[in-house]
Amino acid sequence: MTAPLTRTELADLLTEAAQSVSDIVTAEYPTAAGRSYLHPVLGPLSAGPRVVGELNDRLEGLVAAVPRPATPAGLFALASYAAALGWLTESFTELTASVDRICTRVGIPSEPRDPIVTESAGAERDDAFDLAFSALELAAIRTAAEAAGLTPDDYVEVLSQSLLAASRITDDCMEISSSLLEDAAYVLDEASDHVRTDDGPNSLPTLVRSLLTRMETAR
Repeated sequence: MTAPLTRTELADLLTEAAQSVSDIVTAEYPTAAGRSYLHPVLGPLSAGPRVVGELNDRLEGLVAAVPRPATPAGLFALASYAAALGWLTESFTELTASVDRICTRVGIPSEPRDPIVTESAGAERDDAFDLAFSALELAAIRTAAEAAGLTPDDYVEVLSQSLLAASRITDDCMEISSSLLEDAAYVLDEASDHVRTDDGPNSLPTLVRSLLTRMETAR
């Protein structure tokens, strides 16, 4: 039997989790020139599963600990941690699905890819394509598209999808991280282990309140 976690230890637990989640956003992964359109998502995609696994192992350890967290502060921290893990897992499921759609779109590994436009239609759109980018940008896009075996229009489409997926996972990670830090500060700043549990929704961890808000918005 070990001693129950102190408020400081609980706050440190949430702070460490927040740092791990925020590190996902800045993770880098080497990207081949032929797959440059995946560069925005490969870093988070490579780092995410490791962080999810680490948080899951830590949560299982907390639940299995003797004694289990049973004080209001301990239960508050546990709820925040579990909410963070659930949200992060859901976000990476969505990221993986987005990357799968991009890979399917470009024919990785071997499925045929339907072109967005025919050659004649592509020629008709070339003027609009030129107007959307500077000469240097257009040259860079065409070079990258050629390396990837795509038309410039196709390359821009899948790169846009990749950037959008990266933006979504970044937003989720930053919100999860900041919420964990808020909850850590709340646990640490209490004068005792008796975190407020009697003032309705305001007593819930930030992450739990955020998830409830998301659920209400999705209805």
